[in-house]
Amino acid sequence: MSSKKFYITTPIYYPSDKLHIGHSYTTVAADAMARYKRLRGYDVMFLTGTDEHGQKIQRVAEEKGVTPKQYVDEIVAGIRELWKLMKISNDRFIRTTDPEHEAIVQKIFKKLYDQGDIYKSQYEGWYCTPCESFWTETQLVDGKCPDCGREVELTREESYFFRLSKYQDRLIKYIEENPDFIQPVSRRNEMLNNFLRPGLEDLCVSRTTFNWGIPVPFDEKHVVYVWIDALSNYVTALGFMTDNDSDYRRYWPADLHLVGKEIVRFHTIIWPAMLMALGEPLPKQVFGHGWLLLEGGKMSKSKGNVVDPVVLVSKYGVDAVRYFLLREVPFGSDGVFSNEALINRINSDLANDLGNLVSRTVAMIDRYFGGTIPETREKGDFDDELISLATETPGRVEELLDKLQFSTALAEIWKLVSRTNKYIDETMPWVLAKDESKRNRLAAVMYNLAESIRIISILIQPFMPETPAKIWEQLGIGGEAVEWDSSKKWGTYPAGAVVRKGEVIFPRIDVKKELEEVEKMTAQADKAKAEAKKDKPEEKAREASPQSDGEKQGEGDKEKYITIEDFQKIDLRVARVLEAEKVEGADKLMKLRLEMGNEIRQVVAGIAKYYSPEELVGKKLILVANLKPARLRGIESQGMILAASDGEKLAVAVLDGDVPTGARVR
Repeated sequence: MSSKKFYITTPIYYPSDKLHIGHSYTTVAADAMARYKRLRGYDVMFLTGTDEHGQKIQRVAEEKGVTPKQYVDEIVAGIRELWKLMKISNDRFIRTTDPEHEAIVQKIFKKLYDQGDIYKSQYEGWYCTPCESFWTETQLVDGKCPDCGREVELTREESYFFRLSKYQDRLIKYIEENPDFIQPVSRRNEMLNNFLRPGLEDLCVSRTTFNWGIPVPFDEKHVVYVWIDALSNYVTALGFMTDNDSDYRRYWPADLHLVGKEIVRFHTIIWPAMLMALGEPLPKQVFGHGWLLLEGGKMSKSKGNVVDPVVLVSKYGVDAVRYFLLREVPFGSDGVFSNEALINRINSDLANDLGNLVSRTVAMIDRYFGGTIPETREKGDFDDELISLATETPGRVEELLDKLQFSTALAEIWKLVSRTNKYIDETMPWVLAKDESKRNRLAAVMYNLAESIRIISILIQPFMPETPAKIWEQLGIGGEAVEWDSSKKWGTYPAGAVVRKGEVIFPRIDVKKELEEVEKMTAQADKAKAEAKKDKPEEKAREASPQSDGEKQGEGDKEKYITIEDFQKIDLRVARVLEAEKVEGADKLMKLRLEMGNEIRQVVAGIAKYYSPEELVGKKLILVANLKPARLRGIESQGMILAASDGEKLAVAVLDGDVPTGARVR
């Protein structure tokens, strides 16, 4: 067993029969970190699970005519299946209904009571059932829950309280002396300034108005309230306060609690105070990431997007969905999910860049050398730049992953992907293959491509569990050549390896067709929603209301404007100029050979008076890709490039930055 250990947790999830892709966000990030640490040689403990007690569960179960346990059993089975589908590599899955967990929670409660940290009193305050949180009058926002905005109910009952206020000063001191304890910094400042420094109140930790919970061991009309029950899972899963506590002694304190920003308060104030009271060490870090939202608000199946992770994985594959979740949004910030953004990421980064790179390289090695690269090498132009980037990238990725910067780490890997694609354009293997005297150079180019792809495939393992093996099979490699540390050594692609052409790893998706399908699914959901509302008079009245003045005004402007639907018919794409030459006998015309993703287009443009061919080669332009082909001076033109002109001057629209060819301009 490795002497280096790493204990990572996600919050235990509240059972819900309406799972969406946002539920997978934290767990996919935690899984990427766990996989990364294992690849680095760590002994990893990765914990996730479900939080199954509380008034909300009891009420829903009663409405459905089943017991709370029957209700949660079915949902938990679905969550477990979802984690399998998402390739989550958790080592343990804890349920707060596990008998072992319940017994330890009772021990914790009694210990805190016996030492005076828990006492009995009367509670009166405002309670939000969905959030399972109590609020004072001053904390309410417009009389509603400040977290979720729902209605609250006035509650008065006998309760046990945890002396949270007792640990206020110790918590402030600890957080100030350990700046990495709460990350990102904005969350730390929020906890200090909004909660700790204004003052803490003691915490209600038992309830008597429902019985779906762990009984207080010495007063069974009370059940342990959610936070002592739920938060304790991080240590009960390790055998804390049992005769078999070797895992607790090995893995605690946790290296990382990954949580959504809405529950940072519980994990950085209540949980540490409980641990202080128990005399146990605090977790090393709590990281509160942002939310994955839909355009216009919180994620919901009625918002016009397919957000069911099972549907998304079945349509696009688990690695594509995981890649999107970790690449699209800087970890810690809020992000927006849309099906169009997901599809564009798949087409641009995965199909055009990575998938195309693997396919082209394997095909060329097979075509030019029968599947095995000769050992003879000949160094040439562009090699040093590629090799330098390839050898520097693993260290950068490690540094970024150690800081939980998943998106930036993937961006670094994709710089190498893009540079390797560019290397193909620079070395032009198809030209080298025509000259027998260039065969050694061609072999070197093929080797450099294969070696770069080998390094890329190793580095994407934490994020994309299925894709690396597919690449290794096509490259004909395994063993030491695919170990993590080998990514730092250039020249490890084995002599004699035989490539095998396989299926395209990430096929391109027809964006228009896919979005039409999503629109159809959304329409079906809207129809179902309308059916559910048909007996509600207030909804009918709202639907029958006349158009607003703004809507009426739009009717008179049809001649002046095009609609967004009209604009969306124009397919604008990023294209790179591979070759350019003036059209013989035409002063204004220039023939361009353009790369658009994995497609080559020929375009004739009237720009020869303003640009020389040398000026344009290598530049990225904007191509109208769905323009009907035309013939100019007998040459077919497959599209049109965008340019601006005032009559005397003309400027072609050129893109800066590392935008992949084939990417949609919108």
